[in-house]
Amino acid sequence: MILASGAAAAALAAVALLAFGVAAARPDLIALATPILLTTVWAGMTRPTRAAAVSVSTRAERSEAGTVEATARIVAGPGAETIVMRVATQGYRPQEAIVAAGEPREITLSLQTLRTGLHQMFRVDAMTESFGGVLTSSPTRAGPIPIAVHPVLTPLRGMPLPFRLPGLTGTHTSRRVGDGYEVHDVHQFAPGDRLKRIDWRVSARRAIDTRTGRLGTLYARRTFATADATVMIVVDSRDDVGQDVSGWAGGEDIRMDETTSLDLAREAAAAVARAYLDGGDRVGLDDLGRRRRPVRPAAGRHQWERVMQRLVRVAPEGSPDKRARAPQLPSGALAVLCSTFLDDEVARIARQWRTHGHRVVAVETLPPLRTEHLNAVQETAFRLITLERRQRLRSLRRAGVEVVVWSQRPDVDLHALARTSARGGRR
Repeated sequence: MILASGAAAAALAAVALLAFGVAAARPDLIALATPILLTTVWAGMTRPTRAAAVSVSTRAERSEAGTVEATARIVAGPGAETIVMRVATQGYRPQEAIVAAGEPREITLSLQTLRTGLHQMFRVDAMTESFGGVLTSSPTRAGPIPIAVHPVLTPLRGMPLPFRLPGLTGTHTSRRVGDGYEVHDVHQFAPGDRLKRIDWRVSARRAIDTRTGRLGTLYARRTFATADATVMIVVDSRDDVGQDVSGWAGGEDIRMDETTSLDLAREAAAAVARAYLDGGDRVGLDDLGRRRRPVRPAAGRHQWERVMQRLVRVAPEGSPDKRARAPQLPSGALAVLCSTFLDDEVARIARQWRTHGHRVVAVETLPPLRTEHLNAVQETAFRLITLERRQRLRSLRRAGVEVVVWSQRPDVDLHALARTSARGGRR
């Protein structure tokens, strides 16, 4: 504990006044300085022995965009009267509060954000006061803590399927003959056909001998096999641009109350993954900005957790090298590519996948843009970038890639929206 600046000045003034009063034989000055000096001495003798202990922890296992909360626990030392705390998060104004000391305090911290991903939040600085503010402690710091903010799930239905379903079981009807529900044809019973597939009505109509009344060749009903789909979600994390175009050149922090392109990419990838996993399909995740092993396609609840853990940590990392070839996809997989399509690299990868026979859905994740702060040079450059980007998306549509604009919130039918875009929809 240390003396506050005002209290230290008062103590020095009291000592000086007391010394002058003794030297000048002035009892009035001695009587004025003595209470101030005794108060300072008593405060020093009864001061707390240690500073406050501060810790910050999250309140929930999962945080979503919107309201993010945490808990600050403060334990003041003996003798402390009040606690002055300051909470700060990058992108927000710091907030200060004074709380009473005594019992350990748990204080709820919250903020509003539209950003997703991994962020450092809630740095808490605490300082205790005692003896009417005469003594203060040195600040104690806790945090900031990393909080993974998950995107809010957008409900989707009418999901597009791959051109070919290589799975052996699932909920979708494939083109192969096997166990299923939709009828393929009726053919003569052959080795390998199951007895329960025999169609007795067709057999009686086609194979009964009217002269003898005997049943000849049996006929079995064949069905289309059911299979699951393999979906590979690929997120382009090479850049993360905000709504204000004037900040694309860098040097300015993106506001926490506005979504960025990578926030929309996380939202789109999470919605697509959840929709396919709920349908029993296999989903994987890859990142164009990082050279690391992708999340291999799988199904089930645990796969959803694996995909989300990787997805919230997707972020730009330096300047990635240009890929010599597109990332390898499983055979017959549907590729869902989430990107801003601001350069030719991601468009080249999408065309390669389409050339290899994959069905490709390009999800354009550029947020609604603001251009009012651009100067003449920046506005000209933005127009050129916009024209190149439109031409790039047109070439993808001509190559057979289905383009979806995610900012339009396709919460009804993603398959129909992709088909509408393929027929000439424009942004």
